[in-house]
Amino acid sequence: MYILSVGLNHTSAPIEIRERLAFNPEEEEMALVSLHQEKSILENVIISTCNRTEIFAVVDQIHTGRYYIKRFLANWFQMDMQILEPYLLFFEEEEAVKHLYRVTSGLDSLIIGETQILGQVKDAFTSAQASGTTGTILNQLFRESVHFAKNVHHTMKINENAVSISYAAVEVVKKACVDFTNKKTVIVGAGKMGMLAIQNMLGAKIADVTLLNRTSARAEDVAEKLGIQWSDYASLSEQLKHADIVITSTSATTPIITRNMLSERKKALIIVDIALPRNVEATCADIPNVTLFDIDDLGDVIQENTQQRQAMVIEIEEQIEEACVNFYEWEKQLGVVPIIKDLREKALVLQAETMQSLSNKLPNLTDREQVIVGKHMKSIINQLLKHPISELKEMAISSDAVHDIEVFQNIFDLQKAKAEDTVEVTKEKVGEKA
Repeated sequence: MYILSVGLNHTSAPIEIRERLAFNPEEEEMALVSLHQEKSILENVIISTCNRTEIFAVVDQIHTGRYYIKRFLANWFQMDMQILEPYLLFFEEEEAVKHLYRVTSGLDSLIIGETQILGQVKDAFTSAQASGTTGTILNQLFRESVHFAKNVHHTMKINENAVSISYAAVEVVKKACVDFTNKKTVIVGAGKMGMLAIQNMLGAKIADVTLLNRTSARAEDVAEKLGIQWSDYASLSEQLKHADIVITSTSATTPIITRNMLSERKKALIIVDIALPRNVEATCADIPNVTLFDIDDLGDVIQENTQQRQAMVIEIEEQIEEACVNFYEWEKQLGVVPIIKDLREKALVLQAETMQSLSNKLPNLTDREQVIVGKHMKSIINQLLKHPISELKEMAISSDAVHDIEVFQNIFDLQKAKAEDTVEVTKEKVGEKA
């Protein structure tokens, strides 16, 4: 078993690629289950946010796992694999574990130290558990990474004084507009980022703020709490005619502001689109008097704030190294790992013997034909072993673990590892944290 991470984020892919590879929340369960059915994938979690799409998986073979995750992404988003691959980041085993800790702690975020990603990772893990695509390994890894991140934020306060994307959006507006306090501002989207944008606008002494949201009840509730105006979402086109500043942060999968909606505009308009997929058509930037910013344009504001926290980042990185060591110590003591290794070794020996017998009976097979047959044999083995391996990991923490593991070893004629010791260690390391 190997741990693998495959995905992209703000460091590896431009916004036009990231928005194409964002999972629709409504299709999340379907995606998890679909990926789980791919060859080599034993466990999987999908993390999809405004700045990253990443898959963490337990696979039976590294190279096979990498290929089928890439193929899954390419098929799901209808993108050619050769176009997709240059943007992907791959982390294997210890590097994958460290990467998850960094992501969950906010060290890999556009906003270093931000806490929103912690909740997003936790939600992704909960969804995967509910969909039945996690098991012993990822359950342990994600629980530990979430616990680690919570502790880091509590003890080191790295999130204090950290800018948010919404704060950066307002700072960009300030730089782009000299006299902004009297400008009419429209915020589209009443989610977390929309609410923060409103608060930052009010903090910047901008009084004329109007909120639009697809759900009017939500818009009215937020507007009442923050002391601003709200309007029906259907009034968006009309609001755009009079607005000086627009900030968008909705979960819409297609643009809600198009070039046609702004084509007749005469006075200056600043739009900051902090959504992904983007809420504003990119061609709106070509319209005279329209200045358009997206998430990738907020970098300078964010970078200045990030430099102030680099000392903390170094200290947290050291703690991650220690956490990674602890995780692998736990995995080594997970007694079923040697059993899985024996099972795979036995299967490969049988494959090699069968291949030799086939070569003897069909001596005219070319080298290429032998390679093709060998690959197909291994593929059959991997598919046959995928479910038994997954079940064995769960047996180790079941109430009848000793009996179940012994039955498993008898069925596959494996060396009798000490089942009692295996279960005792496994329950100590896993069961008490479940």
